[in-house]
Amino acid sequence: MPLLKVEGLKKYYYSGLFKKKVIKAVDGVSFELEKGRTLGLVGASGSGKSTLGRTILRLLEPTAGRVFFEGKDLLGMKGKGLKKLGTEMQIIFQQPEASLNPRMKIYDSIAEPLRIHRLCKREEEKTRILELLDAVSLNKELLSRYPSELSGGQLQRAVIARVLGLNPKLIVADEPTSMLDPLVQAQVLSLLKSLQEERGISFLFISHDMDVVKWMSDEIAVMDNGQIADFR
Repeated sequence: MPLLKVEGLKKYYYSGLFKKKVIKAVDGVSFELEKGRTLGLVGASGSGKSTLGRTILRLLEPTAGRVFFEGKDLLGMKGKGLKKLGTEMQIIFQQPEASLNPRMKIYDSIAEPLRIHRLCKREEEKTRILELLDAVSLNKELLSRYPSELSGGQLQRAVIARVLGLNPKLIVADEPTSMLDPLVQAQVLSLLKSLQEERGISFLFISHDMDVVKWMSDEIAVMDNGQIADFR
């Protein structure tokens, strides 16, 4: 059984008089993703790749189609079932500062999802956060700083630590390194690969850069006009 199975997924937007104009952001996409594997999703701006990732996670509600996660119908879930699944499916955004509260110190940003989902006791919290920091190779001195005091690479590592705290099985990585300089980009990509090997995480890796996608991915889906035009 694949970890993730997507069948005929569509996300349409309607505009104009009487909403007769249809924008087919995602138009009948189907694929499967096995545990511990990476599917690279590549395409130009406006191809629908980011919308696809967000629709799979139900950050956007689909127009039609089905999404199965470990055989469970994700689109039919509500309440506690959906909340639990939300810890197992996570996203890393292009701009790390969008995931971190600018008024919150890095320690509290990483601790926040642990507290919300009650994943560890308060007396265990600091030890857990230090473990997560070690996993992403960040110095513990950064815990007392605010996001504005960190570099782009440090911010993205902090976001990855925050995501790892939930022990996800699937991570949608949406252009996670495109805002970083080449050296830092390579370091973060290597980190993601190492974490996958250690933890068996599956990735839906979204990028416009074919070279990056080739290096990161086991399979590649090329998107164009809301559809998968080619599998490689």
